[in-house]
Order: sequence, then structure tokens, then C-alpha cells
Amino acid sequence: MTRNPENENAEKSPDQEGSRPVRSVDVLRAARAELAELTGMTAETVSSFARTEDGWRLVVEVLELARIPDTASLLASYEVEVDSEGQLASYRRTRRYERGRADRPSTAGS
Repeated sequence: MTRNPENENAEKSPDQEGSRPVRSVDVLRAARAELAELTGMTAETVSSFARTEDGWRLVVEVLELARIPDTASLLASYEVEVDSEGQLASYRRTRRYERGRADRPSTAGS
């Protein structure tokens, strides 16, 4: 049996029976592009992606302020909600950080 890459990552929502399934990769691309357009900032990468009851939830890393050197640039994580048809429903910034800084280990329990 031959794999069809066109159908890979495809998911159908209940209201799309008989229509072309929404592909996960298309959702990722569209959400990044729409977030960049709405915020006016460069969406660099999707660091988290999950299917929800109503659509998808993504965490997108955005370049908020470019600095020299690049490791001092200011980035932010945005949580993005996308509906079952692939339309951006909401977004919010959850974190800001410098590109060159790693997350600190959790101090829970100490």
C-alpha cells in the first residue's frame, strides 16, 4: 500500500463530512501567518500543537524586538486558539524572554 503524503496529517471535523479534510500542517501555516499579520511581528516557530474539542491550540514563538547580537533579541510565546475550520479564534501572550536565555529549571519541591 502506498502512502499518500497529501492526506498525511489530515483530520476531518464532524461538520466537514464530505468536504476536504483540514490538514494539520495547513492549520499551522495559516495560524502563524494570521498571528504575524495581526501583531505585526514575525512568527518564528510553532513550539506546541494540540487538537482540542473545538479545533486546535498552538504555542507560537514570535520575534518581538530584534537586537544585536541576535541572542539578545526579545521573543514571546503566544497561545493561539484555532477553530475546527482552521480560523484563528483567539491569541494571548503567555511569556517574554531573551533569545539567548534558557528556561530555568523548576524549583518545585526545594
